[in-house]
Amino acid sequence: MLCILRFQGRATGNKQALYLREKCERCLFNTGKIIQLHCGKVLFVGVLVMVLLAVFLKDAKIETETEKLWVQVGGRLEEELRYTKESLGEEMGTDYQVIITTAKNEGDNVLTHNALNQHLQSVLAAADVQVELFGVDWNMKDVCYVTSLPVLEGVFAMTIEKLYPCVIITPLDCFWEGSKLLGPDRPVIIPNYSSNVRWTNLNPLGMLEELNKSSDIMASYFPLDTFQDLFDKAGITTGYQEKPCLNPEDPECPETAPNKYTKEVPDFNSELTGGCAGFATKYMQWPEELIVGGLKKNQSGQITSAEALQTAIVLSQPNALYEYYKDDYKVHDIHWSPSKAGEVLEEWQRKFTEAVYNSANDSLGQQVHAFSSAALNDLLQDFSQTNYIRVAAGYCLMLVYACVTMLRRSAVRSQGGVGLAGVILVSMSVAAALGFCTLIGLSFNASTTQVLPFVALGLGVDDMFLVAHTFSCTTSSPNVAYLDQTGECLRRTGVSVTLTSLSIIVSCFMGAIVPIPALRNYSIQSAVVVFFNYLSVILIFPAIISWDLERRRNKRLDIFCCLNSSSSNRVIRVREATPEEDTDSVRSEPLPRHSQRHQTNVTVQSTVETVTSLDNEGRTVTVVVPPTQTVTRPWIPSNVVTPIGTPPSTAESSSTRNLVSPDFETEGTESSNVLCCAKKNWTLSSFARNTYGPFLARFPVKIAVLVAFALLLVGGIYGTTTVEDGLDTTDVVPKGSREHDFLRLQSKYFSFYNMYIVTQSDYDYPNGQAGLDSLHEDFMRVNKIVLTPEGNLPEYWLSYFRQWLFDVQAHFDEDWQLGRIQRNKWFYNATNEGVMGYKLLVQTGDNDNPINKDQLYSNRLIDSNGVINSKAFYIYLTAWVNDDTFAYTASQAAIRPEPEQWGVDRNDHDNLDTIPEYELRIPKSQPINYSQFSFYVSGLKGTSEYIQLIKEVREVCEESEVPTYPLGVPFTYWEQYIFLRYYLMVALAAVLAAIFVVVAIVMVNPWLALIVVSVLAMMAVELFGVMGLLGIKLSAIPAVIIIASVGIGVEFTVHICFAYVTSLGDRNERMVSALEHMMSPVIDGAISTLLGVVMLAGSEFEFIVLYFFYVLVALVIIGLLNGLILLPVLLSLIGPGPEVKPANNATHLPTPTP
Repeated sequence: MLCILRFQGRATGNKQALYLREKCERCLFNTGKIIQLHCGKVLFVGVLVMVLLAVFLKDAKIETETEKLWVQVGGRLEEELRYTKESLGEEMGTDYQVIITTAKNEGDNVLTHNALNQHLQSVLAAADVQVELFGVDWNMKDVCYVTSLPVLEGVFAMTIEKLYPCVIITPLDCFWEGSKLLGPDRPVIIPNYSSNVRWTNLNPLGMLEELNKSSDIMASYFPLDTFQDLFDKAGITTGYQEKPCLNPEDPECPETAPNKYTKEVPDFNSELTGGCAGFATKYMQWPEELIVGGLKKNQSGQITSAEALQTAIVLSQPNALYEYYKDDYKVHDIHWSPSKAGEVLEEWQRKFTEAVYNSANDSLGQQVHAFSSAALNDLLQDFSQTNYIRVAAGYCLMLVYACVTMLRRSAVRSQGGVGLAGVILVSMSVAAALGFCTLIGLSFNASTTQVLPFVALGLGVDDMFLVAHTFSCTTSSPNVAYLDQTGECLRRTGVSVTLTSLSIIVSCFMGAIVPIPALRNYSIQSAVVVFFNYLSVILIFPAIISWDLERRRNKRLDIFCCLNSSSSNRVIRVREATPEEDTDSVRSEPLPRHSQRHQTNVTVQSTVETVTSLDNEGRTVTVVVPPTQTVTRPWIPSNVVTPIGTPPSTAESSSTRNLVSPDFETEGTESSNVLCCAKKNWTLSSFARNTYGPFLARFPVKIAVLVAFALLLVGGIYGTTTVEDGLDTTDVVPKGSREHDFLRLQSKYFSFYNMYIVTQSDYDYPNGQAGLDSLHEDFMRVNKIVLTPEGNLPEYWLSYFRQWLFDVQAHFDEDWQLGRIQRNKWFYNATNEGVMGYKLLVQTGDNDNPINKDQLYSNRLIDSNGVINSKAFYIYLTAWVNDDTFAYTASQAAIRPEPEQWGVDRNDHDNLDTIPEYELRIPKSQPINYSQFSFYVSGLKGTSEYIQLIKEVREVCEESEVPTYPLGVPFTYWEQYIFLRYYLMVALAAVLAAIFVVVAIVMVNPWLALIVVSVLAMMAVELFGVMGLLGIKLSAIPAVIIIASVGIGVEFTVHICFAYVTSLGDRNERMVSALEHMMSPVIDGAISTLLGVVMLAGSEFEFIVLYFFYVLVALVIIGLLNGLILLPVLLSLIGPGPEVKPANNATHLPTPTP
């Protein structure tokens, strides 16, 4: 209150603001004095703490799992994925390794012999991949996903298992050459059939016919009836033996191939129309959209040309591979574990990619592209790794800028060393902050490692420059005692630095409103980094400048502080002028009036000439010639207390060098010497005071500025309407890389995904079959779902289950009528399905009385409405899953808990009158908690189409009585965009409100806070519009940058507003004064921010350049335009009054009474 009391009656003003800031500045002043007295201790402790925290960076976890980065926190998707993982396990589903073939001239037809032959060679190269790991050889058969078949025992089971092929989805299945992909590596010997069985020569039905002709011993050795039933159910007929050959000249081309003897090349267009089928034609139907891309068709629907071919090799997941081999001799000695299974898969996938690219044959004129999940993981790892060379280069660039900016012609008064130390301090602060983030469990991601170090450096150096410039001013002022200089520096800058840092921290925390883990972590980490930068600038950097103050006091050189300055032994002699010395009188330019301080005109004698020479002892002697004229200079008495918050003035700075310089060179806060013109003593402050400020004060200029920025705002609003939602996968991959080419082609030709509809627990499946059927049929109204050639939805597990029971019931009825099955037993001539029907019909579902043979006369497996017997539903489910494994696998039902295991042997007992009851019992499966049915979706080209699909599917799920939810890539990666704009608006509103509250409280000036928030809101709109003009799509990353831009924009506004309200005069005068004081620090801050992010321009990831570098550069430019043009004009028109207003509207405060 000292200031208020001294000017009581002489001025009016905002007492609350002055009182609050006096308390803050008094605390800062005292803190600075303590730091100056104990600068060594403070510096040691501060550096020690930062180093200790930085050590934790070695334990930093870089998160690359996409679901953990982009799935909304606390949303329905997170809950659904959690439920799925709890039901299926951590590693669920299968993994696809993809090969795409296109013409060298993109867009040319690939339905040619050369293109298909190249595709065949590439897939064969992939099938031959073998890796050696842990002392074991692993080939494709070892790691691929194999279709489940009934559990068999004995030698035949071991023999036939070698023929179980990998699941490969390929257009080559339309031709005999598709059999070459199925192996096996070594021929299989089947007695009485062939000793050289491969899929290239295997005719499954022919094999069964040959074995049926063999002796009864062979027939009993091989369960032919079982395999006959299996082949019939799965649609396994002649395999590939009746498909056309791509190359009919191939010696292995079978005799039964339709073009074996004609030698004609197949009609590729007609063969691929409608898709292709694998060896099990009923379940392995590959839609043409999945295997052929860029299709063109005629009016009849036949393919006329295509631009791409695609094959997908399906691999097991690590947990499934581990479970399959955990009891196998192959891994007996290697301590087999899921992690080792994952390593095997990743190594195989890496070699797979290389093998495919090496298979390209230039003579065939095609391009081959391959992609694996391991390649994607490696890419994400590379993308998330910090480029230390780029970081070092960026920080070195900042070091050079800081050093050059703060150098002076006087080696003693120069502050280059302070600039270097400040940048190093900020660097250590960033490392310590990130180490602290690691300590509290925050994971890192690409935005943290690739961007945050540069942005944090730019923002941290801004405040460092402001403190260093102000310190240069205070050390030049004769009114500040030596032991008070650090405290005075913090008093002048601390409130402003605190206000801007607090605003940025608040905006970063508001960015965490966006519930995307990657961006939430980035926002929190940014807030922590800014907080650490603030602490280092307020607490540790003053210790550095205190040391520098001691250096200057001892007249040691800047940077090379161990050396003394040559001027330390300079002797200045003053002699009287002689008449012979004809010297010109020079009147120094009066320093500009500063309305913040009381001025008293004091007459001083000005030096006009100096003569420097060496004396006999070799010392430098400067002779100062007394003046012939006097000059009048403003002077502030040392006992005058300036208003609280007086901004540092570059113009009031003085230096002892003025004694030996006829130019009265000012050496204060002007850091931007590199920006000065050739004219001596031109500075940004003088430019703002004499030229720029008065120019903006002109009324026509103000009108022009308002109109220009109104048009800019309109343009920004228009730009926001052109911003599309989404983030293309090609954006996060280096352009020109193999991965980029593949992802671009896959997005162009095969936007094809597997989608699952999950049904949950808390549903009565046996009695709710109609609800499941209704749910399935409702998906007919969802666009983009791939239908069967007949125009129907693909069947799902319940329909397969029901169809199997229909067939079993039909065979039982036939056997019953023919007498092959009787009430108490069946005969050897009964069919397997009839026996199965007998076993199922006698099941009651009652644990106390499980078998009732009287039901054979009245019970039906399925009623006339197609409803499965609800009492025995879970018993029937056990039988279906174990007997019709092909159908269950093809349905991708993934029922959990898994149905019970049960052997399906019929065990004929013709010599018994009654079948033992224990042989009729079938274990009852547990109630279903999880099941799913599968659809394919295709033709999704833009984010809007993905969002539309998600909304349509969600609507069906929400309307159903069955508790259900969708699952798949479109929902995992695109659902965030449904709510992204909402969260962006909420976050922007929250951060603007928070900054309004902060500024209004600290400045005790709501009107000023409203002006600041209005300008910040305009900056956010303009930045959003620039994104639209640059073609940047809105995703979580740009959203967080837009939110953070509000906090960063505070750097361009609050400093000027702070200087404005603490100045005296009318609005125009205070606007000019604010620009005079703050134009240089604001521009310095903008340059340092640009230097902090400029290294992002060299990133090999276009995503970093487009989404971070361009956006942040645009933010700096927009901030400068609004902060140095629009804001001063607004303040000159509608700005609030000064905090202290002299009585009678005077332009300066009167000298207070002692």
